[in-house]
Amino acid sequence: MDIAGALQWLDANPEISSIRAAICDLNGIMRGKRIPREQARKVLEGGLRMPLSVPGLDIWGKDIEGNPMVFETGDADGRCDWIGRMPMAMRWTAEPTAMLPVWLRDEHGTPFLGDPRRVLASVLDGFKELGLTPVTATELEFYLMDPKSDMPLGPISPFTGRRLETAAAMDMDEVDHFEAFIHDVYVACHEQGIPADAAIAENGIGQFEINLNHRADALMAADDALFFKRTVKGIARRHGLAACFMAKPYAHCSGSGFHIHFSLIDRDGKNVFDNGGPEGTEMMRHAVGGMLAAMAESTLIFAPHFNSYRRLRPNSYAPTAVAWGYENRMVAIRIPGGDGKARRIEHRVAGADANPYLVMAAVLGAALNGIRKKLAPGEPRSKDAYADDLPRLPLDWQSSIDAFEAGPNVAEIFPPVLRTGLVACKRQELEAFATRLTPFEYGTYLETV
Repeated sequence: MDIAGALQWLDANPEISSIRAAICDLNGIMRGKRIPREQARKVLEGGLRMPLSVPGLDIWGKDIEGNPMVFETGDADGRCDWIGRMPMAMRWTAEPTAMLPVWLRDEHGTPFLGDPRRVLASVLDGFKELGLTPVTATELEFYLMDPKSDMPLGPISPFTGRRLETAAAMDMDEVDHFEAFIHDVYVACHEQGIPADAAIAENGIGQFEINLNHRADALMAADDALFFKRTVKGIARRHGLAACFMAKPYAHCSGSGFHIHFSLIDRDGKNVFDNGGPEGTEMMRHAVGGMLAAMAESTLIFAPHFNSYRRLRPNSYAPTAVAWGYENRMVAIRIPGGDGKARRIEHRVAGADANPYLVMAAVLGAALNGIRKKLAPGEPRSKDAYADDLPRLPLDWQSSIDAFEAGPNVAEIFPPVLRTGLVACKRQELEAFATRLTPFEYGTYLETV
């Protein structure tokens, strides 16, 4: 959409009382400003400014200690460019508003590579050099919960008036009970240009999955995932519910994943993973080889939070080994069956709590390196992928931070300013968790040892 089209949209929606201009930070949180709708042109024409340090705040919105974007530059501003997406109506707020998403460049016009969206764009430039375009789709799982509880608690069914207490995988009744919520999600997604597809009840108490259709524009697909999460949370609040994208809100229930599906098309629109059979092409296997090579180093991207590592456990349907296979949901990288024209790769490691831009950059950047270097993936796994003979992902936060910081593969994907910022951010968050005593800790030790 061009500037004229965005202004026409605002003229056609006079009930929009204000604008949210926001960027996405390292944790996938939107940060920005509320401005009067009369100043929309300023945002659309790139006249808005925000500190370059904003993408590097920690999960609580605090500056990262020693962040050079703060302390070595005087916390300098950057310029905000509108990403070109239509204004995104948010009708679940007290007064209707709309978001204009932006991304950062420095004072000289250079894209700021501490901005996660800019990093994904730089990865996609590498595919352009090879005449290839990723076609990507995403699957996001989330829980509906009772917002009146401080701890995760199943929602009350609007249909029966009873609280959900059991898992109901693929249960159509559960989908029907929350049809009003799901319907409003689809209406909002349609208005925002988010291509929502099938919805199912998942394995947890009040857990759902909604798939987003594929796009031949990975930046827009990552946008879709980010804005979908915000939309689901907003619609849930309007229905007296809470929507949760934590990786593992319940210890005894399934975690919530964020799966990436992608293929590659050439300049003629041909899927270069399709060889006419189920096994796929050499280029597909090289892409898999690259993703396997970078997977352990990239775990911090796929599991960025303290809670993320409660999901990555053996025999949990969440991958813990560096492995791939055909039609095998126990592995980290799955090659789905079906028509060869749709031959694709499914990357299954990331949790729903991860930043969509960084996940997409990690997956596609590693695949690109594998294609360039012609990396072999080894033999596919046809059975249990939790066996001891496979290399493992780091299964704790500290090890993931260390692996990301030292990883030669991720250093080829992510620019120094983002790697340094992410490591510093996660070390600061880890320290906060490490120094916080919990009720469980007191209950175990206070009068026992």
